[in-house]
Amino acid sequence: MLSDGRSFCLPLTAICLVLSVFPAFSQQVRVTEDQPEVRIETSGEPWIITRDQDQTAVITGEYARIARACPPDCVLPMVPIPGIAPYGEVEVITFLQEVAATGGGALIDARTPEVFAQGSIPGAVNVPHATLSATNPFRNDILVALGARPIGGNDFDYSDVIDLVVFGDGPWSDSAVRALRSLQGAGYPSEKLKFYRGGMQDWMMLGLTVSQPGGVGEAGGKP
Repeated sequence: MLSDGRSFCLPLTAICLVLSVFPAFSQQVRVTEDQPEVRIETSGEPWIITRDQDQTAVITGEYARIARACPPDCVLPMVPIPGIAPYGEVEVITFLQEVAATGGGALIDARTPEVFAQGSIPGAVNVPHATLSATNPFRNDILVALGARPIGGNDFDYSDVIDLVVFGDGPWSDSAVRALRSLQGAGYPSEKLKFYRGGMQDWMMLGLTVSQPGGVGEAGGKP
């Protein structure tokens, strides 16, 4: 996790992500029709991705707000950057199962560390969008952690970089878009980048598990 502008720790090569589906036939609110819940393990931290079983539950807190001043918080198009595919919740979970589980990718939370600490998607790695700006003198360290190989100056060989799914607060927040534009501007291949437009607001709207770093997640959490 990136803690400030001067230090960076993203042990992507050490990420161990094990996912499996376990039967939970008593659950009436399933993740998908054939998946009542999904269990994952990232860097030794086990989580269960499930949905809130209280069918009267509603979103509370900051993400309950439906009206925000635009600008800056304007509704984003589904594909704000040509060449970068949009993802929904099922695609994010499948990405965790099939790509991140093999060490071939990472789910990137582009929000600030303060907001990330309040809860995120299980398995997400915090890389605030500002740290990917060309003005950050430590950005090259981040690119190397993502698999880029320095070839001199600010030039990199991106042939071995991992796949990234990037998200922010919600479909009105441009934090993920800023991160994606910075990565693309640095030379990161567009086909290696995906955009989860719904972000935390849509994730929570569906009652999916929210991880609390160092604690128990809501609507699922640690087994």
